[in-house]
Amino acid sequence: MLRKMRSFEYLEAASVSEAVSFLDRYRDKARIFAGGTDLLVAMKETGQSPEYLIDIKSIPGLSSITYDEKEGLRIGTCATIREIETSRVVQEKFPPLAQGAQVLGSVQIRNRGTIGGNLCTASPSADTAPPLLVLDAKVKLVGPKGERVLPLDQFFVGPGMTVLENELLTEVIVPPPAPDTRGVYLYIMRRRAVDLALVGVAASAAGTGKNGTWKDVRIALGAVAPTPIRARKAEAVLEGRKKEARLIAEAARIASEQDACCITDVRASEWYRKELVRVLTQRALQQVS
Repeated sequence: MLRKMRSFEYLEAASVSEAVSFLDRYRDKARIFAGGTDLLVAMKETGQSPEYLIDIKSIPGLSSITYDEKEGLRIGTCATIREIETSRVVQEKFPPLAQGAQVLGSVQIRNRGTIGGNLCTASPSADTAPPLLVLDAKVKLVGPKGERVLPLDQFFVGPGMTVLENELLTEVIVPPPAPDTRGVYLYIMRRRAVDLALVGVAASAAGTGKNGTWKDVRIALGAVAPTPIRARKAEAVLEGRKKEARLIAEAARIASEQDACCITDVRASEWYRKELVRVLTQRALQQVS
């Protein structure tokens, strides 16, 4: 049942500093507005509205997607999921991110939703988070005390919670890929293409190390813990060891049984989620090996 939204004051920020000043002034009474695909739905369904909406869409530079061979990929917080999905440089150099963007909701949602919004909503099943985790991404935060840059795996605190403190996420920074790096994002949804992923698995690895061994292997899981996570125990099974089918199977089992923290809810049982983690991790590792 839809509920009537309360009135709110609309503030259009002309610069990052002005947006930060609004956040500092109004604090918990304010929310950042960019794509609005999550925020507006929440406001309609709960009937609770922030007193102030701070629109950041017109701030110069926040929608850019740029790449430099030395600095890597830089994505402004207002870049839409569709722009990321269709970016040639993202498709060629960061395929897991392009794949994660491609499966996020419908085309209409991707045309509105932004990378900053997808991350700041902090959903455990956010489709862009596992790819960005295996790509070793960082986020730039700007607040009243200045700027700070954090690894993405330090950004999420819990379901719907981040480390933001009256701060604005302005940019996602992804380092340039190592030579011969391969990566993939795999997912399982319940029924419809617009459903949230029951499980998402991203994996990447650099070119073959000495004697055909795993090198710089990374695995990330979505929708199986309070936040998107790196499967570090599974990674440790592979790093520096030969690329053998039995080790891939073992790493997939470890990801399922030790890294994932699955629950039973209305969408799937704990057992089913764990099995999906095992199967998808094994498939992802086979593809990047």
